Amino acid sequence: MIRLLVLSFLVLLISPILNAQCELNNLTNTEDFAIEWPGFIIQDIPASIEIRPKRSGDTIIVIFPSGKTKKVVGEDGHYELHFTKSGIYKAQFGGKHFKEKLRVMPLWYSILPPLIAILFAMLFKEVLTALLIGLLSGTAAITWYSGDSHFGTAFVKGFFDIIDNRVIHTIADSGHASVIVFSLMIGAVVQIIRKNGGMRGLVKRLARKISTQRKGMFFTWFMGVLIFFDDYANTLVVGNTVRPVTDRLKISREKLAYIVDSTAAPVACLAFVTTWIGVELSYIQEGLNQLATDISPYQLFLQSLPYRFYPFLALIFILFMIYLRRDFGPMHTAEVKAKKLDFNNSEAIVKADKDIQTSHWLNAIIPVAIIIFGTFTGLVITGYDSSVWGDEGLSFMRQLSLTIGESDAFKALLWSSMLAVLVAFFMSVAQKLLTLRQSSDAIIDGFRSMLSAIVILILAWSLASITQELHTAQFLAGILSSLKSLPGLLPAITFILGALVAFSTGSSWGTMAILYPLLMPVTWKIGEMAGMPIPEINLLLAQMVSGILAGAVLGDHCSPISDTTILSSLASDCDHIEHVRTQMPYALTVGGTALFIGLVPLIWKVSPWITYPVSIASLYLIMRFFGKKVA
Repeated sequence: MIRLLVLSFLVLLISPILNAQCELNNLTNTEDFAIEWPGFIIQDIPASIEIRPKRSGDTIIVIFPSGKTKKVVGEDGHYELHFTKSGIYKAQFGGKHFKEKLRVMPLWYSILPPLIAILFAMLFKEVLTALLIGLLSGTAAITWYSGDSHFGTAFVKGFFDIIDNRVIHTIADSGHASVIVFSLMIGAVVQIIRKNGGMRGLVKRLARKISTQRKGMFFTWFMGVLIFFDDYANTLVVGNTVRPVTDRLKISREKLAYIVDSTAAPVACLAFVTTWIGVELSYIQEGLNQLATDISPYQLFLQSLPYRFYPFLALIFILFMIYLRRDFGPMHTAEVKAKKLDFNNSEAIVKADKDIQTSHWLNAIIPVAIIIFGTFTGLVITGYDSSVWGDEGLSFMRQLSLTIGESDAFKALLWSSMLAVLVAFFMSVAQKLLTLRQSSDAIIDGFRSMLSAIVILILAWSLASITQELHTAQFLAGILSSLKSLPGLLPAITFILGALVAFSTGSSWGTMAILYPLLMPVTWKIGEMAGMPIPEINLLLAQMVSGILAGAVLGDHCSPISDTTILSSLASDCDHIEHVRTQMPYALTVGGTALFIGLVPLIWKVSPWITYPVSIASLYLIMRFFGKKVA
């Protein structure tokens, strides 16, 4: 053990020396200028050779390991080219000859870190370790291909890079920090209204109306549709509010997490007034900037709505599940187990709640309502533009949509959640339901309850930064290169690609950010090569846009490293891996129906007016004949 500690200390001691040596190896000097080779190179991804002092317009000749030569014209001292494989590269400049042995990471490796994390999570049913292993496979590879002389030192430095670089940068991101703080605030609200008895009062109130499992599941679905303007608020509010009701009705936590997860993003990506709209329109605009078309992002958004089969069908599939009260696969097993459990009398709950008295149900409803309506109000305030509201040519819904699209969703979430905590705090103290100390302790307990999920979120975001640096999406997008003769198949292919990228990265927004600017020009080019008129190309663009978004939502639902999937597990107090296991068959069933009945027929230009009824009927029959009732 002592030897191992000494060896580890020596490795850490020499790491800076190795780093310095690595940097020196990439820098070649003469008396006139210095040439710096790229530090980290990915196959076929542009990288730059830098020459100092900086000069523009000069040409260098690069000789590849294969003997092939390429002339590169510089701009401001940077000479950009695509490196193909590891080996000795030579450069000729200013009558001088230089050479350097470079490591080039194969592009296919970019899929391994997220794939490793996902496989380990599914295999061992433990997501924290899986995420750490996935992260380590990425950071170690980046360190190794950056020029580290020994893989052992690359492994050690990659391990410490997780904490001193990836995690720190992830937390420092304002959007990520906002989600963390919002989650903590939600946890605090839930604990206060639980300890002041408001949650018990709400459950008793709802128990008079919601007396069956069918009503309980429909109420959950309805709440998910009602909070349409933001998927984060939807997930955390619905899960935490409805869970006591579904527990009493012996609805499994897995079923609750599925309904919560499958009404969050689908509703948010379909509604006209959501936090998604501004983000999506900005990504679409980035793609349109590269095209010779005058269609606006909002026109393209509206044109794409009928082709968003997966979100529509996911919402309808839940209704069939509720109405028929049937399940299949792991979800049926979870429901059978839930029938045998007594959520209300479990040892943990009795121990935690034995001294809690029931109070008025408004003590729970008012803080939750503040989060819901406060978030919406905050979106309007942060997105308000007098020129938009002064334009008489815009309808009210269009003005509201533009306002929400330009809003600061994170600021609105923070405002509403902080206000809800303060209101719940003062309501508890003013009514003498809790003392000042008890209310403060409830807030801390709420923070503590969110800790494990927040750690998972941070690691998932860190892994997403790895996939972005490794250009995972570009690797997957290469699939499209063979589809130039089949433009009608593009919506289906982009749906699959969007699902794969979201599944690998755990981010539906990240998937849109990467694929829209990347694939919209490709789609336009394919349409032109097929001889399609401009209106048909615009329609193909709309179908492709919907394919990416719908696929991103599907991949997000199936991915154990997705933030909304993690939050759904958290809000429902469900084991995360069990949530993924039980949700995936349902998501894939709906996704397969959306693909083969909704998107593939677009090859033959079949109208959605035909494919939607057929898709809906198919989902009903699947649940009717493959689903089993829980005895």
